[in-house]
Amino acid sequence: MPTPTTADAPQGQQSANETPSTHWDHQESEKVYRASRWGQGYFRINEDGNLYTHPLGANRTGIDLHEIVQGLSERGIDTPVLLRFTDIVDHRLRTIREAFDRAIEENNYKGGYLAAYPIKVNQQHHVVEEIARYGHKLGYGLEVGSKPELLAVMAMTIDTPDQLIICNGFKDAQYIEAVILAHKLGRTIIPVVENLKELILIINFAEKHNVRPRIGVRVKLAATGSGRWATSVGIKSKFGLTIAELLRAIGTLKRHDMLDCLQLLHCHSGSQHQDIATIKMAITELAHVFTQMHDQGANLKYIDIGGGLGVDYQGSVSDRPSSMNYSLDEYASDVIYRISSVCDAKGIDHPTVVTECGRAMVAYSSVLIFNVLGSTGPSDLVDHDFVVPADDPEAPQPLRDLRHALNSLRDKKPRLVEILHDTTRAREDAMSLFSLGYLSLEHRAEIERIFWTNCSLLQRAAWELDEVPEPLQGLDDLMSETYFANFSLFQSLPDTWAIDQLFPIMPIHRLNEEPEHRAVFADITCDSDGKIDLFISDTGEAEHTLAVHDLRGNEPYYFGVFLVGAYQETLGDLHNLFGDPHAVHIAVEDDDWSITEIVKGDSISEVLSYVQFEPEKLSRALEKECERAVKRKDMSVKESRILTQFYESGLGGYTYLNIDDQLT
Repeated sequence: MPTPTTADAPQGQQSANETPSTHWDHQESEKVYRASRWGQGYFRINEDGNLYTHPLGANRTGIDLHEIVQGLSERGIDTPVLLRFTDIVDHRLRTIREAFDRAIEENNYKGGYLAAYPIKVNQQHHVVEEIARYGHKLGYGLEVGSKPELLAVMAMTIDTPDQLIICNGFKDAQYIEAVILAHKLGRTIIPVVENLKELILIINFAEKHNVRPRIGVRVKLAATGSGRWATSVGIKSKFGLTIAELLRAIGTLKRHDMLDCLQLLHCHSGSQHQDIATIKMAITELAHVFTQMHDQGANLKYIDIGGGLGVDYQGSVSDRPSSMNYSLDEYASDVIYRISSVCDAKGIDHPTVVTECGRAMVAYSSVLIFNVLGSTGPSDLVDHDFVVPADDPEAPQPLRDLRHALNSLRDKKPRLVEILHDTTRAREDAMSLFSLGYLSLEHRAEIERIFWTNCSLLQRAAWELDEVPEPLQGLDDLMSETYFANFSLFQSLPDTWAIDQLFPIMPIHRLNEEPEHRAVFADITCDSDGKIDLFISDTGEAEHTLAVHDLRGNEPYYFGVFLVGAYQETLGDLHNLFGDPHAVHIAVEDDDWSITEIVKGDSISEVLSYVQFEPEKLSRALEKECERAVKRKDMSVKESRILTQFYESGLGGYTYLNIDDQLT
């Protein structure tokens, strides 16, 4: 980073100029943004300074994200836009399969493995359809947790009736009867009992329709979870049966001669496990429950360990909420080893292991791209060409102190901490004088300008230090800009607002240039909470600002938010009536990218109808008002036409800001 210097100035005066930036290339940007760490081979900064994705895996075909965005713009698809890479979905499913296949071979496991995709993770039709298609080839199934999800999946599996459907969540009589009847359609479907009332309904409908259903039960484990969802497991967890209830369920099935229908044991061990130790404890406990149920006469075929496989959003391989201290291979190996060892000790056949690791399946496949609309912040007040006049005894003391501090930055070895203290104190004294009426606006303006110039120079000097003293460590936050981002946090990144989820965020171009500013992002909603002020640092820790480039007039500046394929689309809301952004499905074909599907984002008319407005009625009302204005001669016919055409075209337009309008 550049160090502060001064240029030649007339006698008695001094300039606050600085040296140009040192050489910067894509490797330096990699140190800052760590794409190779959190990207798992799917994302890489290329030599040309753009960010590339490798949907087929590391060292395979690379696709320039900036080129994609430009190509979409030429097709009339502007940012914000969600890019979904179908090949990453396929690669993730195969990668998980291969990890478990290796673990099965290494541990001489005699059972099988399958993954069930929980569609709550991302319920978008095209996403679920792709996963169902890719997953069926691998023997994977689908998991549903509600009546609407069940209806969707039943229709999707008409041509693949052998694809396992696991039904979790609370169920009413109508839901359970539909599941029982689905057996008559040939579906491979397992309702998981969450409470004893559900079991009675399953038995009653099975007898009514003369069906021998497959049944699962979820058990509450004593093992604790880890991370944000640690409290979602244990005896007070939302789902499942206690051990006492589990024994009652077995007894009930025996009395109805249906114990052979009990085929699956399920548990909820948590979500986004950051610590492998908690996974080991949960799997071991579940395996012992499995063998004990076998002793009770239950000939179970499946052991479903639920979700929990984490995603390393930070790329730090650590025990942090947005990271994980284990690899996929370690996870698979521990699961298979612990189940096999417990079963072997009891002489019980190895079951088919089922996982519901939806986050790990789809998180990597989606990238949110947004453009920056403008900025505001202290840099507007920084003047590196500011000339410090000769000492003026008549100037207010805080102003003289600030000028002296700025002069001190000329020293070969400036005492940076001392200068910061003097600068801060001088500004505080100045504000006190102004509040008492002893400081003019002109003097206050100069004080503000020198204060922020001093802080900027101190910040850049601190960047050059091997070890930054603690008082200087807050300068990046103090000097951060606010970059206005063309998207809605509440629609596209709700977990950032709700649970402080860390997502990798970085520019997708200009990565051969040094990012000389620090910034936070404010979205375009009218809400002070619509901001991102937590980022991944160059060490993998969380920090409150992001390294960014300066804005060049009307030149577009694009950022990507990565690993957003899980939950964000499903949880998004219509705050300020900003709707779904455009979503574009990208595939690799002949070593190049191609568009396989464009899902247009919500129009203004659509989001208004979501909240019970009638767009046609609104349009007619405005037309009548314009006609009345024309009749009163308050508006010309031409003006009336301009307004009504704007209104009609606006109703059909995108809910987000138009890039072209920003460039005019």
